[in-house]
Amino acid sequence: MTQNLTRSRLRAPRRSGPPTFVPARRALLALAVLAPALPAAAAAPLKVAFVYVTPVGQAGWTYQHDLGRREMERALGDAVKTTVVEDVAEGPDAERVMRDLARQGHQLIFATSFGYLEGALRVAAEFPGVRFEHAGGYKTAPNLGTYNVRAYEARWLAGRLAGMASKSGVAGYVAGFPVPEVVQGIDAFALGMRAVNPRATVRVVWLNTWFDPARERDAAFALVDQGADVLANHTASAAVALAAEEKGVRLIANQSDMRALAPHAQLAAVVPQWGGYYTQVARDVIAGRWQPAAVWGGVRSGMVALAGIDPAWPTAQARAIEDARLALIEGRSAVFAAPLIDNRGRTRLARGTLDDPQIAALDWLVQGVVGSMPTQ
Repeated sequence: MTQNLTRSRLRAPRRSGPPTFVPARRALLALAVLAPALPAAAAAPLKVAFVYVTPVGQAGWTYQHDLGRREMERALGDAVKTTVVEDVAEGPDAERVMRDLARQGHQLIFATSFGYLEGALRVAAEFPGVRFEHAGGYKTAPNLGTYNVRAYEARWLAGRLAGMASKSGVAGYVAGFPVPEVVQGIDAFALGMRAVNPRATVRVVWLNTWFDPARERDAAFALVDQGADVLANHTASAAVALAAEEKGVRLIANQSDMRALAPHAQLAAVVPQWGGYYTQVARDVIAGRWQPAAVWGGVRSGMVALAGIDPAWPTAQARAIEDARLALIEGRSAVFAAPLIDNRGRTRLARGTLDDPQIAALDWLVQGVVGSMPTQ
């Protein structure tokens, strides 16, 4: 069962009925002779809340998280009861919502936007008996874990696909905020594209917002005007997908398979798959074995995939993408492997590969990216 609440309409939870008492042993044995055994009293469901930064919609970041929530419900059935609060702004509003959910008796709260972290940490400290999971965070607490996907791995594969498809050798990338996760994706996409076409370039437009369909659309159109014949994005709406379809260019969709919205444009989609993770976390809380952790799952774990590949894509090129995926899974290749040169010509890595702390703090753009890091 799911509750869907607005930011201003959080209701008190429905309380369970009185406990079921077990009869004395003698009476129970007598009853067993006369009638079928009575079922054991069911445990109260785990109350799980999800806080979303945008409306759920039909595609994108929040939609994908909600697919994961629904998968968890199907897997666990009556063992869980979920509440959804959508369109919650980052900052004080999100903190208030999480505090209200904790007061209402939710035992597990998923905070699904980067800007929810500080508020989640404060609320977690106030409610040590509640388990919190934050998407994309970089700090944990005794009752708060973090989780994310290595989307850059799928974006590296997507870049290779874009490099094969692009006739101009120019891709456009509509980016939200200059946080490491977004920078990882841009750099990985450019590295993948240039592995196929060493002269390829990726032009970036920064929006400093996750969700603004009008500005996302305008940025996509501007990039096409600058010669991009493949578009990618790290923003939350479907506007870039719709723009690619309208302009007749190819698309690497973000977060969701958008073939329904861009049937002619989509080459593939970078898709996080949260359902397995949400199901496991809820199981761990129910079993009393949950521990705070910083989880970062990639292609190998199945938490992110390059999905929705154009079925008309040539077989030999599709096989090349699959070979690259297997090499990544098996450790025969790495996304951020030397030599790595930034887009100002400075050598950033002469040998080896970037380690996880270096990737997690990435704040520079690789060679081939046209653009700069905005000042914050």
